[in-house]
Amino acid sequence: MSHLTPPPQLPHAASGSDTDADADADAGTTPGDRPEPPGDTPEPPGDKDGPPETVAPEAGPTPEADPPPEAVAVTEAVAVAGTEASAEAAGPRPVAGDRAGLFGWRRRYPRTARGVTVGITVLAAVLVLSALLVPNRLDRLTVEAFLRIPAEGVLLAGLLLALPPRFRRAAAVAGGVLLGLVTVVKFVDMGFYSVLSRPFDLVLDWILLAGAAEWVKESFGGTGEVLAVVAVIVLVAAVPALTTLAVVRLTDLMVRHRPTAARTTLVLGTAWITCVTLGVQFTGGVPVASKIDADLVGNRVDQVRAGLADARVFQRQAAVDAFADTPPDQLLTGLRGKDVLFTFIESYGRTAIEDPAMTPDVDAVLDQGTADLKAAGFASRSAWLRSPVSGAGSWLAHSTFLSGLWIKNQQRYRSLTTSDRATLTSYFRKSGGWRTVGIMPGVRRAWPEGKFFGLDHIYDSEHLGYHGPYFSWTPVPDQFSLEAFQRLEHGKKDRGPIMAEIILASSHNPWAPIARMIDWNDLGDGSVFHRVKKQGKDPKEVWKNPESVRTEYKNAIAYSLHSLTEWVRRYGDDDTVLVFLGDHQPVPTVTAGDTGKDVPVTLVARDQKVLDRISDWGWTDGLRPAPDAPEWGMDTFRDRFLTAYGPHRG
Repeated sequence: MSHLTPPPQLPHAASGSDTDADADADAGTTPGDRPEPPGDTPEPPGDKDGPPETVAPEAGPTPEADPPPEAVAVTEAVAVAGTEASAEAAGPRPVAGDRAGLFGWRRRYPRTARGVTVGITVLAAVLVLSALLVPNRLDRLTVEAFLRIPAEGVLLAGLLLALPPRFRRAAAVAGGVLLGLVTVVKFVDMGFYSVLSRPFDLVLDWILLAGAAEWVKESFGGTGEVLAVVAVIVLVAAVPALTTLAVVRLTDLMVRHRPTAARTTLVLGTAWITCVTLGVQFTGGVPVASKIDADLVGNRVDQVRAGLADARVFQRQAAVDAFADTPPDQLLTGLRGKDVLFTFIESYGRTAIEDPAMTPDVDAVLDQGTADLKAAGFASRSAWLRSPVSGAGSWLAHSTFLSGLWIKNQQRYRSLTTSDRATLTSYFRKSGGWRTVGIMPGVRRAWPEGKFFGLDHIYDSEHLGYHGPYFSWTPVPDQFSLEAFQRLEHGKKDRGPIMAEIILASSHNPWAPIARMIDWNDLGDGSVFHRVKKQGKDPKEVWKNPESVRTEYKNAIAYSLHSLTEWVRRYGDDDTVLVFLGDHQPVPTVTAGDTGKDVPVTLVARDQKVLDRISDWGWTDGLRPAPDAPEWGMDTFRDRFLTAYGPHRG
């Protein structure tokens, strides 16, 4: 008998009708109390209108008497084992209260109810299978990925079939919750791989989620931020709940069909072992036998252990500083009297120079810049640095470059900025020969870390005199930032040497709309950029197509490079020493699968003695590093630079 329809009411032994019992129930009587049907029983003796005579019962059963217990038992057995057609003939059972409204349609439409039940079960199976097989990277979302045999699913099915009933339900719930949480981690990994080219760190990356929300707000508005946050909350809550319900439902199904479920589990387990042994793969090299969830959990366990131990490792590394005891008068002696500018170009990676789709435009800007600077008396040398991050995390790259330590996560950054480690900028300040300033258009709130980096004064986005519009995330266009530096510091008369850290942010994701070069004399307070922004592109439209994203990235890098080289040609002099570099590679949408972390680095100066100091570095001539130019870790630059420009270089 289907569990979707109630068992039929028992017919009365004497009536021969399948519907009599239901009729009795509807009338509020029981079989023992039922009045006799008219016409089937003779009238009692005596006056029909008077009281009936007392008649002594005859021995043995009569047609009007209740059936014997044996007959009732047989009838009940037949009723319970009857078909659904009998149930339909018997009519619906009366159900009191809300239960009648909730389940009544199942009795009225048993085929529809059966279809809904099967459909829900199929959806549960699809959900569980998808959760087991979904990869944690968008570039691996292929059809083949969902046709694999998941080892975790086979093991879980075998375990649930083997457990006794009192433990089975708890195990199913626990398995469903764990599967849901692992699936959520996979979804988060997709986002991190799409931006940072690495998985989410369960120990160290939580703070980055706030930064991601801020980026969404600046790029797509407050509504976009709210929708994104709500979507994340719903995802985190709904996925574990749905996978738990699905696992419990499939467990009940397996238990009801235990022999079939056991055979299927055995066949799948044997197939998985066979595929592993023979190395069976799909055409794209995807193995048929999957254990993606087991590998992910294992990797995360190792990641958590490493994250917890990383603080001790970093503490030992930070304790070593070759220049900590160097007297101030022996620091940076080869740059005395020079204005030294360390300039970071956002997302300026090796891709911008070597990707065939970008090379014609970006290289043209670099080659033209090299020629223009050479005509102005400047020479340049270039190479590659390997950044600790990719896609985002600029502050980690900046602190790596300046501290000489590998700052690969937020925990290290916090440890660094609360320590007494000397940075490249603080060594300039320590030497006593420079005023140290920061041009930080991306800083829009209090930034106490600025004191750690040894900067005498910081000009954030609110103190550059800019009254123009934001360009998505970018608060101030690069050309205006450089002109503000000229106005506020570099162009002052009777000043001493300056060491400046300058951040050029116009090439920050999402690369739309992009500012463009205008006449330097027309910059004013930046209001002119309102018109420029209106002529730009909508980031939502740009990001609908990866190729349009790559095109706008290329244009943004060209704008930043053009702004910087024009500033040097316009305002640079014999005492100008410029070091400019990228902070990290752009997001994978732009790099098109390139996982490298190299960024270009260039030193520009008019004084040949400054360039002679790095002649043993092997850097190539010009603003564009050669493919075979040296590649250094970004954390090695500080000590190399301090050595080259110290009293005992080399």
